[in-house]
Amino acid sequence: QVQLVESGGGLVQAGGSLSLSCLASGRTASSYRLGWFRQAPGKEREFVAAVNWTGGRTNYADAVKGRFTMSRDNAKNTVYLQMNNLKPEDTAVYFCAADPVGGGRSYLYWGQGTQVTVSS
Repeated sequence: QVQLVESGGGLVQAGGSLSLSCLASGRTASSYRLGWFRQAPGKEREFVAAVNWTGGRTNYADAVKGRFTMSRDNAKNTVYLQMNNLKPEDTAVYFCAADPVGGGRSYLYWGQGTQVTVSS
């Protein structure tokens, strides 16, 4: 069993930056692919970024490429999402998720989410 706890959300003006963290507990968490997703009001949840278990490979949604950077520190069981040049359309609840299979299609564990609000 893996538990995920996000932190770092808040309110920021357009053009600003925020950094999210996700602490993954569970002895196998460091071997899981981890991802960030977001859900805006009235919209479906969407993929933001993911990193493989070594941290050596990341992929991003087109909407955030060049602005967001995901990284992980397995020694701390933590993944990070550095968000720069934020836009009002980035406003959403951001969720951390763990994929034990590693293919990016089996996110079985989810955090409770953290709110990010970007004002114009």
